[in-house]
Amino acid sequence: MTRTISRPPATENEVALGDLSRSFGFLLRMAQVQIFEFFFEDLGQIGLRPGEFSVLWVLHLNPGIRQGLLAQALRIKRAHMTKMIRNFEDRGLVARAVPDDDRRAVELRLTDAGVAFVDDHAKAFFSHDARRPTPLDPQEQAQLFALLQKYVGITPEERR
Repeated sequence: MTRTISRPPATENEVALGDLSRSFGFLLRMAQVQIFEFFFEDLGQIGLRPGEFSVLWVLHLNPGIRQGLLAQALRIKRAHMTKMIRNFEDRGLVARAVPDDDRRAVELRLTDAGVAFVDDHAKAFFSHDARRPTPLDPQEQAQLFALLQKYVGITPEERR
C-alpha cells in the first residue's frame, strides 16, 4: 500500500509527483501535452492539427489506402476516422471510393486540393520540432526518436 505523505500545499513548481515520475505512460502523456501546446501556439493560427495532418500525410504517401488500414496504422478508432474523413471530404481534401473487389471497403485519395494542402503545410509541420525549444541536445533527440520508434514498432522501412 502506498503511503500518503502529509506536506504543506505546494507551489506551482513544487507539486509532488511521487511514483508518477517513474510511470512511462504518465511521462509520455506529459511530453505529448507539452509538444501539443507548443504546436498549437506555433501552428494553430493556420488551422493545422497534428492528428489531421498525420492522416493527410499518410494518404499522400499511400494513395488508395483502405480506410480501415489507415485507421489501424495510425491507431485511430474507426468511428473517429470516419468522422475525420467526412470532414476532409466536406473540405474537398479527400475523395472516397468503394473498390469493385470489396464493396464493404473504402479507398481514400487526396484530391488536388488535398495535395495542395499537404504541399503547403508539410514544411511547417515537419520543421516545427526544430523550432521547439528543448533541453535535449541533437544526439539525445536522435536517441529519443530511435527509442520511441523502436518502442512503437516503426521499422526502418516505415520511416521513409
